[in-house]
Amino acid sequence: MDFIALENRVSAPNYAPLPVVLTRGEGSYLWDVDGGRYVDMMSAYSAVSLGHAHPRILAALTEQAQRLAVPSRAYYSDRLGPFLEELCRVSGFDAALPMNTGAEAVETAIKAARRWGYRIKSVRRDRAEIVVAQGNFHGRTTSIVGFSSEASYRDGFGPFAPGFRAVPFGDLAAMERAITPDTAAVLVEPIQGEAGIVVPPKGWLAGVRALCDRHGVLLIVDEVQSGLGRTGAWFAFEHENVRPDGIIVGKALGGGVLPVSAFVARREVMNVFTPGSHGSTFGGNPLAAAVGLEALRVIRDEGLVERSRVLGNYMLDRLRAIKSPALKAVRGLGLWVGAEIDPRFASARIACELLLAKGVLSKETHDTVVRLAPPLVIARDDLDFALDRFEEVVRDLSVSPRPHPVAA
Repeated sequence: MDFIALENRVSAPNYAPLPVVLTRGEGSYLWDVDGGRYVDMMSAYSAVSLGHAHPRILAALTEQAQRLAVPSRAYYSDRLGPFLEELCRVSGFDAALPMNTGAEAVETAIKAARRWGYRIKSVRRDRAEIVVAQGNFHGRTTSIVGFSSEASYRDGFGPFAPGFRAVPFGDLAAMERAITPDTAAVLVEPIQGEAGIVVPPKGWLAGVRALCDRHGVLLIVDEVQSGLGRTGAWFAFEHENVRPDGIIVGKALGGGVLPVSAFVARREVMNVFTPGSHGSTFGGNPLAAAVGLEALRVIRDEGLVERSRVLGNYMLDRLRAIKSPALKAVRGLGLWVGAEIDPRFASARIACELLLAKGVLSKETHDTVVRLAPPLVIARDDLDFALDRFEEVVRDLSVSPRPHPVAA
C-alpha cells in the first residue's frame, strides 16, 4: 500500500512530513514499513523523552487500562492524587490542574492569570493583559496563535483575542516598558523551542522574575518542551535559580503514549479556580494519571536529568567542533540543540532529508534550523552515530550546496 499517497488524500494538508512511513519504535530507534531502522533525534518535540515503548510506561498503561480509564472528574479516583502529589513534589509547587495537550495547559494558565489579576491584583474588569515574547510557540489554539509573531500561524485565523503584549525575547527593558497596571502576568518559554532552540542571555529569566516582583505581576513559564529533564535540569527555570509563580508542563509527562499536561502553581494562583470555572472531560483521567506518575518515576529512577546534562554537554561540544561553512551556529542546553544551516548552502529541510537517507530522523524549524533532541535514554553510541551522520551532511553541503528553497 502507498501509505504516503493515502495519507495525503484523506488528511488535511496541515503538515509536510518527511518521506518516511514509520511503523514501530523502541527506545531511541524507529523503523519504517520496509524494515529500515533510524535513530530518533526528534523525540516528538520532547513527547518521547523516555524513549519509544518504554516497558515501565507500557506496563502502567496496560494495567490501568484494564482497571479504569476514564470515569470523568465528576468523581474522585485513586490515581489522580498520587500523580499530582508527585508532580508538585518534583516541581516544588503547591497544586496542579491536569489537562491533556500542552496548548490546553497554556489556556488554563492564561485563565488563571486573568482571574488572579482581577481577584488578587484588582486589575480593571476585562482589561487584564499578559506580556509574552516574540518568537514564542505556546500552541495552536486561536487565542494562542493570536499572540504569535509567526505570520503563517496567524494567517486567516483572526479575529484574535486582545490582552497580550509581545516584546523581543531576551530584552528586559522592552518587557518593563510593556508592563502596565493592567498586567496580570508574564508568560514566556525559558528557551524558545519552535523558534530554533533560542537560548536567552544569561540572567534574563532572573531579571524577568525581578521585574514581576517589582510590578506585582505573575511569572508563568512554559516548560512543555523544556521541562522534565530536557535541558539537563528537571525544569529549565532552575538554570537561573528562579522560582516562577506557575509552570506549564506536558509532552514528556505522557511517557510517549498519551497526551498528559498540567498547569502547576503556588496555592494563591490555583485557588482562583472554583467548581465549574474550568474543566476537561479527559484531563486528569486515571489512565493519564497512572502514566504521568510512572513517567515521573522513570525520569527519577533512571537518572535521566543527569543523563541529559552529561550527554547534552557532549553533544554540544561535538557539534561546536565541526568546521563547515554550511553550519552557521549551534545553540542549546542539555539534549536539546538547534543547528543552524547557512541558507547559502541548503535549507534545513534538505539537511533533514539527507539525514533521513543516512538513518537519522530529525525535523527542521523556521527553514534554517535542524533540531537535535533525542530521547533522554539514548545510548552514547547511538548519539555518536547520529552526530557522525550530521557532520557528514554539513560537510557534504559545504562542497555541494543545494540552496534552492523547499516548503517547510
